[in-house]
Amino acid sequence: MSFSYEGIGVWCASFACEGLTEGEVVKMGGNNTAAACGEGDAFCGVVRAVSHDAAACSVQLGGMATVGYSGTAPSAGFVKLAADGAGGVCASQNGESYLVVAVDSVGKTLTIKL
Repeated sequence: MSFSYEGIGVWCASFACEGLTEGEVVKMGGNNTAAACGEGDAFCGVVRAVSHDAAACSVQLGGMATVGYSGTAPSAGFVKLAADGAGGVCASQNGESYLVVAVDSVGKTLTIKL
């Protein structure tokens, strides 16, 4: 049996941006602006699309999202996560708590509820 969480509860907003890529976790960089996260930063969403001129992006702020992770694979359940500084996330004692519903240790991805 196969499971899919794609599209469940997803909602996005547009922000100004610079140098972001699809799939990376982001934080607020200022008024109306999404910015790349540094290692250990709290993240608010995941970039889903970047405009052709790379000046604006659509950021998923809610729903189920699949993100890359680094370090030790967390278990399913509530896990404290922070940005890993490379566009993904990592387990962090100081991070925010997220519900992890699926862990792909081969693909190094987590499906989380934002």
